[in-house]
Amino acid sequence: MGKISAWERFSAVFPRLADGVRNTGRRPVVHTGRSSFAVTAPPIERPRVPEPTSGPLIVQSDKTLLLEIDHEAAADCRRAIAPFAELERAPEHVHTYRLTPLGLWNARAAGHDAEQVVDVLLRYSRYPVPHALLVDVAETMGRYGRLTLAKHPVHGLVLTTTDRAVLEEVLRSKKMAPLVGQRVDADSVAVHPSERGQIKQVLLKLGWPAEDLAGYVDGEAHPIELAEDGWHLRPYQKEAVEGFWHGGSGVVVLPCGAGKTLVGAAAMATAKATTLILVTNTVSARQWKAELIKRTSLTEDEIGEYSGTRKEIRPVTIATYQVVTTRRKGVYPHLELFDSRDWGLIVYDEVHLLPAPIFRFTADLQARRRLGLTATLVREDGREGDVFSLIGPKRYDAPWKEIENQGYIAPADCVEVRVTLTDAERLAYATAEPEERYRFCATTATKTRVTRELVEQHTGEQTLVIGQYIDQLDELGETLNAPVIKGETRNTERERLFEAFRQGEISVLVVSKVANFSIDLPEAAVAIQVSGSFGSRQEEAQRLGRVLRPKADGRAARFYSVVARDTIDQEFAAHRQRFLAEQGYAYRIVDADDLRG
Repeated sequence: MGKISAWERFSAVFPRLADGVRNTGRRPVVHTGRSSFAVTAPPIERPRVPEPTSGPLIVQSDKTLLLEIDHEAAADCRRAIAPFAELERAPEHVHTYRLTPLGLWNARAAGHDAEQVVDVLLRYSRYPVPHALLVDVAETMGRYGRLTLAKHPVHGLVLTTTDRAVLEEVLRSKKMAPLVGQRVDADSVAVHPSERGQIKQVLLKLGWPAEDLAGYVDGEAHPIELAEDGWHLRPYQKEAVEGFWHGGSGVVVLPCGAGKTLVGAAAMATAKATTLILVTNTVSARQWKAELIKRTSLTEDEIGEYSGTRKEIRPVTIATYQVVTTRRKGVYPHLELFDSRDWGLIVYDEVHLLPAPIFRFTADLQARRRLGLTATLVREDGREGDVFSLIGPKRYDAPWKEIENQGYIAPADCVEVRVTLTDAERLAYATAEPEERYRFCATTATKTRVTRELVEQHTGEQTLVIGQYIDQLDELGETLNAPVIKGETRNTERERLFEAFRQGEISVLVVSKVANFSIDLPEAAVAIQVSGSFGSRQEEAQRLGRVLRPKADGRAARFYSVVARDTIDQEFAAHRQRFLAEQGYAYRIVDADDLRG
């Protein structure tokens, strides 16, 4: 008999548990980006249990997964567990992942079932996988889809169940009472259509995430075609659009510089409907507009800008989060934007930054197709569950290194430059108030000197100096004789400086966090980070992304993070690097004194 799978081996040892895994809801349809197929359990004929083999993964009963990264199968294992496991720590030799309910439900919504997850754990585990953990995986994933939201010919929208006890349980929650109407039958209850988003949020928090099968309105039709004149969508971009459209709504995760705007444009061409695009700032809005004019059949007159300076509502309208969430006397005066047209598609750029008020608005937009675009779904406020329930689950995710290996983003050398504070600086840091310590160690004069040396080493290369604190940036701008872009810089001046940087007229640009997101600077080759938003992982990823656009001469990008030794700055740096470590980036640590050599 030939080689048998890990699932067959597991089924032979735990037949009852295998049956339980198979019975966790209906068999899902898996969308690969190229085809769809129904998942079925493989036939089992007189299975035998082979001897354990040495794998790269240690699966522990506390739901942690330890991955030995030097193992020959580590890369394959990392790709296999990525859809359902979250990286927690990534030191040199062993990376720690964790299984969470949200991660497992995300995998389930994307078409992976418990059988596939169990198979991966068994296939790569070095030791026997704890039986209780396998039971928990099966039961957790089995929770998704027991409740569904569906259309009803009489009641409009109903919450229905395949497990009557679950419905009874959730209906007893006080938070559910105002969201539902009359009981339709023993297995379903009417839902107020306006509460479609809110009920999904509540059910997720109750531990019974609902599958939304209520469908979408097409919205107002509007002709949009891709203008593939001398260019074509990359394979992963096509798969991302197909994955999103097949799922109806959800999030596409692609590295910075991998062309998320083109994914948005292709989704618009698929929808062929009026589209509302929400972006981080006015510069980003104008870059989106320029890209849509260049890449699609849309003309300038068909695209409106809804920002602090303009209030244009057109078939395709690009609005900034800041304006939409402006609050005056307790009300949001720009909310009419969401009802101003019969939108067929809403695109959320940098969805990991979605402000809390947008979540509330989005809860009322569940009948519209929604596409979230981001380089990382990490949210420091812990609201990933709201993205899952209101925007949709992750529909496509491409590892950064995989896109790099295909040549679509530049390779990057990440270097943590550790500086030693002077005796006077160390004493001042030690005696500072706890809430002021990070600001102090992040903005020391020692860092300014080291940054100047790094800039001098890369003379002639397009260099960004990035920081958090305005007084520090002003000082660096003066020291480096370089222009500074910060929040108070007018949009016209920002655009002028960014364009001068793109054209090579300016080789060094000092920028605050306003340049973290959606800024297209293709020739930026060096980034020097001097301070940040404490331990923000998504900010670290975005800042590296500023230099990942492929270079005309094929050279690698350099990303320096200047860190004060023996301070809280060093602790925050370790936390910031976690997401990038998961993507395969390793930070070299060098001493600032060695730079001179």
